[in-house]
Amino acid sequence: MSRSAGGTGGADDAEGAQDPRGRHVAGSLAHRVPDLGALELLLAVARLGSLGGAARELGITQPAASSRVRSMERQLGVALVDRSPRGSRLTDAGALVTDWARRIVEAAEAFDAGAQALRDRRDSRLTVAASMTIAEYLLPGWLVALRSQLPDTAVSLLAGNSTAVAERLLAGEADLGFVEGVSVPAGLDSAVIAHDRLIVVAAPGHPWARRRRPLQAAELAATPLILREKGSGTRQVLDAALGGLARPLIELSSTTAVKAAAVGGAGPSVLSELAVGEELSTRRLVSVPVADVALARDLRAVWPTGHRPTGPARQLLSLTRA
Repeated sequence: MSRSAGGTGGADDAEGAQDPRGRHVAGSLAHRVPDLGALELLLAVARLGSLGGAARELGITQPAASSRVRSMERQLGVALVDRSPRGSRLTDAGALVTDWARRIVEAAEAFDAGAQALRDRRDSRLTVAASMTIAEYLLPGWLVALRSQLPDTAVSLLAGNSTAVAERLLAGEADLGFVEGVSVPAGLDSAVIAHDRLIVVAAPGHPWARRRRPLQAAELAATPLILREKGSGTRQVLDAALGGLARPLIELSSTTAVKAAAVGGAGPSVLSELAVGEELSTRRLVSVPVADVALARDLRAVWPTGHRPTGPARQLLSLTRA
């Protein structure tokens, strides 16, 4: 029932589905039953007694309405409407077909109402999985904007490292995810939504805070650092930049904990530039220049392959690109 409004394709299909005596043969039901637009037109003609009035009610031209009726008559192999200067009257066959059409249209209306109920249920909630830096420093602003557009949508946030985000999406536990790693986890499609840079930071009392020459990659790799755990996007980027040679002094599972340890003087760290703006501005941490180390990264929205976000998830994805 999803062919074009004019229905001309349906007539050709119907003719192809008849034997030489005009009898229907087996084939797709869609080729043998008029589409909803044609059935709605027939019901309007029956109710208004006028093909022109039915056309106006449905927002189509009278020639288009006439063409649709003729196509339906060819498809079914019977005359449905008698046209005269006084109006349009259903034939006996047309009256019978109209009765059947009414049941089909009522069933379609029930189908549409059910589909809308499914959309309403989908739109009533949204579960987002996000890696820690995005969850702490970008997602709150996006969710505030989403709230203004979809005030009735309840949002749940599952924060974890990039590996955990991928696992939750693939398990069907989240509608949309955000990760910070160097690559897209297997089984997920993605879109780049922002760019970020990792920087080396140390407390003001650390010797690196006073150095003038940039750190070389070998020196950074040889120094024990306060690091995020393996599986986090931040750790993936650093390991890739240093060839897997980063040495952990302490491994912590949140950006906030890493910052606190670095501010307390436990040692230098490598963190997202997004995460340390306040600490740099108040001189609780100092940015240490680095040479020849690729610490830029893309921030990505991710979702299961072949299942592009819909409803509130799609709305949130649009907001991240604004």
